[in-house]
Amino acid sequence: MDQAGYQVALDVFEGPLDLLLHLVKKHELSILDIPIAFVTEKYLEYLDAMVGMDIDVAGEYLLMAATLCHIKSRELLPNPEPLEVEEGEGAEGIEENIDPRADLIRRLLEYQKYKEAADQLGGRPVVGRNVWSRGAPTEDAVSDGVDLDAIAPLAPFPVHKLIEAFDRVMQQAKVKVAHNVLIDRLSVGQKIAELTDRLEAEGRFTFSSMFSFLRDGIVRTALEIKHEAVVTFLALLEMAKLRLIAISQPGGGDEEILIERAGEDLRARMERSVAGGDDYR
Repeated sequence: MDQAGYQVALDVFEGPLDLLLHLVKKHELSILDIPIAFVTEKYLEYLDAMVGMDIDVAGEYLLMAATLCHIKSRELLPNPEPLEVEEGEGAEGIEENIDPRADLIRRLLEYQKYKEAADQLGGRPVVGRNVWSRGAPTEDAVSDGVDLDAIAPLAPFPVHKLIEAFDRVMQQAKVKVAHNVLIDRLSVGQKIAELTDRLEAEGRFTFSSMFSFLRDGIVRTALEIKHEAVVTFLALLEMAKLRLIAISQPGGGDEEILIERAGEDLRARMERSVAGGDDYR
C-alpha cells in the first residue's frame, strides 16, 4: 500500500511563529538575543520529527525554515564596510548594517504580545467557546446544567508536548520488519473505543503505555506499526477535543504524561460523539 495514503494533517501550532516562540521558551532563550544557529537547528529537527510521523507540514513552516537559514547565512558573512556618502547624495540602494535578526525579533515580540492577550481572553468562561465542533456537547446539554469546565478544563494540554512525547516513544521503538501482508487496519473510532474501555477499567494510564504494542515482541511490518501508532495518537487528540479525557504532566519537563477519564458516563458520551462519524473510520 502507498504509505502516503496514511499521511495526516494536524494543527499542531497556530503557525511558524508559534513554533519559534515555543522553542525560545523551552530552551530559556532571550527573544532579544536569539542564537539563530541553535534555533534553526532545533526548528529543522522539529519539522523532521513531524514529517517522520507523517504529519503534513504547511508551506508557511517551510518558508520560516528558509528564512532562518537565510538569516543564519547572513550572520556567517563578514560585516560590510560602511560606505561613505557625500553630502547631498541620497543613500537609496545602500543596505544598512543592521542585525539580520531584527525583523524576526520584532515579529516574535509582537506575536508574543498578542498571544498573551489571547491566552488571557481564552481563560475567561465562555460557554461552548462559541463554536460547536463535531461531537462537542450540545446546547441541550448546556441547558441541562452540564458544567463543561468540570468535565474537562478549557485550557488544553499543550499539543506540542504530546508531539514530543510521541516522537520519543517512536524513537525508542524497536521495529521488527517482516514481509508485507494485507490486514484489517485499526480505525480511529475503534481505538477511541479501546481507550475508553481501558479508562473505564483503570481510571487513568500513562501516555507511553498506550504504545505498549511497540514493545510486545510481535513481528509486524514498519508500516503496520506506524499506522497503529498514528491512529492511537489521533484517537488521543480526538478524545481530548471531545473532553472525554484530561491530560496532565505532574512532574513537568520530560516526566511521564498522565491520561485520565474526564467526568462520568464516559462510554455513553463517547458513543454519542463517535456514532455515525465517517471521520473516525
